[in-house]
Amino acid sequence: MIIVLKQNINEAREQQLIDWLKSQGLGVHVSNGAYQTVLGLIGDTGKVDMELLESLDIVESVKRVSETFKCCNRKFHPEDTVVEAGGVKIGGGNFCMIAGPCSVESEEQIVSVAKAVKASGASVLRGGAFKPRTSPYDFQGLKATGIELLKIARQETGLPIVSEIMSAHDLDLFEDVDILQVGARNMQNFDLLVELGKSGKPVLLKRGLANTLKELLMSAEYLMASGNEKVILCERGIRTFSDYYRNTLDVSAVPMLHELSHLPVIVDPSHATGIARMVPPMALSAVAAGADGLIIEVHNDPIHALCDGAQSLRPEEYDELAKKIMKVREAIK
Repeated sequence: MIIVLKQNINEAREQQLIDWLKSQGLGVHVSNGAYQTVLGLIGDTGKVDMELLESLDIVESVKRVSETFKCCNRKFHPEDTVVEAGGVKIGGGNFCMIAGPCSVESEEQIVSVAKAVKASGASVLRGGAFKPRTSPYDFQGLKATGIELLKIARQETGLPIVSEIMSAHDLDLFEDVDILQVGARNMQNFDLLVELGKSGKPVLLKRGLANTLKELLMSAEYLMASGNEKVILCERGIRTFSDYYRNTLDVSAVPMLHELSHLPVIVDPSHATGIARMVPPMALSAVAAGADGLIIEVHNDPIHALCDGAQSLRPEEYDELAKKIMKVREAIK
């Protein structure tokens, strides 16, 4: 249920209403927009008397929300959410370029790539320290050492870092990581989501390989219901019947998620296609669709990469793509 308040009401009256709603056992999410204040009620609202609320002189309207996701629902929060991490803003008109290698392999590699992508306009460095791999025999990442190398790259370039966390037991290792990434395979690891919700750190939540948008939003709800409003949604492609590329990039997810939710939406064209030459056109299509940012894999030597070299751009290729992205963004303004 949402309650829209009238403009220019007495703050004391507003707080009195909020306190009364909380006394009914409800959670209250307050969204102060430029033109109106919306109170989103979370919990069992079946016993709430809508007519009583509508009769209050400070209330403009009362509506029930049928969707099961509440906190991330745009009806609860009409204004775009802006997530800030390491001084970088994502969402609400702030476009964010995230780039870096699939996995951290050495100090020389991660620092070199970090400097290159920053020079091309990237504002956040990505790099996997813990790698969930389909085969148990594949490279699983440098783990704690990888995180330390990411921190060195951050010190060298000033770029905030994002890296995937696979277990809540590793939270202490990620204390100095600016954005925690939840990978596609962990999108419905609800125990992990609850703990990340309690952490209060920005979370980049990737859509699962075969998950609907509603399921993605319900996973975001786990984070937000646990107290974390710093959530970034990521479309990274889903499994379809195509046999020519890794996944199918659902570009239509971008405008639909923006319609359903106030959270920022970024796109990962690297995992969506698995083919480096397909990353630029898919990245440009995501920008045209209104994405709040891109996360792209860049490696200084893709042929010898320990993970996902086939989908990684070289620094010079990323630089060329970054220039095209700027042109598309200017064209759609």
